[in-house]
Formats: sequence, C-alpha cells, structure tokens
Amino acid sequence: MESKILMESGTNELEVLEFTIAGNSYGINVAKIREIINYQEVTPIPNSHPSIEGIFMPRDTMITAVDLSNCLQLGEGKPGGLFIITNFNKLDVAFHVENVIGIHRVSWTQIMKPETTLSNTNDGISTGIVNINGKLIVILDFEKIVSDINPETGIKFSEIEELGERRRNDIPIVFAEDSALLKKLVKESLIKAGYTNVMSCDDGQEAWDIICDAQQKGIINEVCQLVITDIEMPRMDGFRLLKLIKDDSKLKTLPVVIFSSLINEEMRKKGEALGADAQLSKPEIGNLVREVDALVNR
Repeated sequence: MESKILMESGTNELEVLEFTIAGNSYGINVAKIREIINYQEVTPIPNSHPSIEGIFMPRDTMITAVDLSNCLQLGEGKPGGLFIITNFNKLDVAFHVENVIGIHRVSWTQIMKPETTLSNTNDGISTGIVNINGKLIVILDFEKIVSDINPETGIKFSEIEELGERRRNDIPIVFAEDSALLKKLVKESLIKAGYTNVMSCDDGQEAWDIICDAQQKGIINEVCQLVITDIEMPRMDGFRLLKLIKDDSKLKTLPVVIFSSLINEEMRKKGEALGADAQLSKPEIGNLVREVDALVNR
C-alpha cells in the first residue's frame, strides 16, 4: 500500500493514517510515510535497544525495524501485521504495527494537545489527539521515539561549538515549535550561537497572533525580524503560517525559515511555492544557524 495524496499547500490540513496496536488506534502524518508493506522476517541485532526488532532489506535498502508495541509499553509485538516505512530527518525507519484502518483528512485546528497533567511534556510520545467520528486517535511523535532509541539522531550541540566564537545578536526571532523538548533545545542552541532575543511559540497560531499584534501596533521590527517554524503543529501548521506571512503585502519581506523533520523533495517544492526563504531538515542545527546568519546579513 502506497499513499501520496497531494494537498494544496498552506490549507492548514493534514492526512492522518490510522493504525492499530493492541486494539488501540494511533496515527501518523501521511507526509512521513514512504510505503506500507506486509511484515517480513528481520535479522536481530545483538545488544541493540529493546524496541529494535532488527534489520531487513526490501529492494536492497537496509532498514531498521522498530517494535511500536514495545515503545508504547504494550508488550512485544508478534510476527505478522504490517511495516509502516517512514522517511523523516533523512532516515528510513520501519515501524511494526498490527493493522492499518485508513486515512483521515483533518485540519490542524482539530488536533488537541495531550494534557500535560497526564504525561511529562518532555517525555510524552504523543504530539496530539484527534476525534474521528467519536473515536480518539493518538498521533505519535515518531521523531521522539527514534531519538529516544538513538540520541545521535537528535539535536547536536557540538555543531554549535564547531561554529567557534560568535558575536551577540539581539535581532528578534519568533520560533514556532510544538515539541516542548525541541523548543527548549533549539532555543538554547540559538542563544549559544549568539541569537539572544528568541521568542518561542507552541504553534503557528500563537506565532501569527504575535506577528499580527506587533504589525497592528507598528512595532513589528521590535518584535519579529525573522521567523523559524516547524511544519507539523496543532491549530496552525508551518505552511499555513508561511502562506499568511507571504500573502500579506506588509509582511511578505519577513524572512521565514522552515525547520522540520519532513523536508524532502515534495515538501521542499511546497515550501518554495509558498515563498520560504530557507528550508532545513531537523536536526541540522548548525546549518540552521548558518541560514539565519545569511538571512540576517542580507
């Protein structure tokens, strides 16, 4: 099963693939999926993480298989079912699931953030919950799952250290990112790189409200001279935020950098069509700083 349903960019919509594990419904953004295949036998890797089932080679490409049931603390997955093969952060990873139900097209405004009272925002592996015909589907944070298994796939502060001694720059930056952990790490990295005036937001809607308020008050240059945004976010995604900025005659010169795990050829074309000034894949924090440097100097 392959799914590549193209949507108009900037509509604030996404497609969620619903799948099941232990009878429970979970979801993943279709934009992360490369293909879905029947379960295949895997070769175990000695001394690997408990959630790694092993490796296999469909079409002569070696892919790591992750046991989602184990990740969710629902016991070990059984042979059979399906592999959802994903591509994000420039990685191909197969996630073992029981069954695939179908695809739902929803608006980011329908995505509810998980209650922080139920899980630590830094430790939780859910990015949101959506109600489809009375059924609650938990959308999983696959980047968090992968980085928990292999921290080397996450933000590397060493890339900032390699940039060497840097001057302080207090240009106001608005940064939109729904992951509490990534928001903290990226902001710390930017500050370490000299950008000390960073206002972080939970989603595109909060960023847009701040920008609009500053524009109406005539203080946009004091509040925001550059925007960095993720793509996947509840309420308003990064493409919608980008479109609103670039379609506004007074704001269209405001530089916008897309910083997302979803950057691939198709998504890059969407970003370019909407007017993105730069697009980078997580976790390339060093390259993000270089792009910010270039845009600030421009």
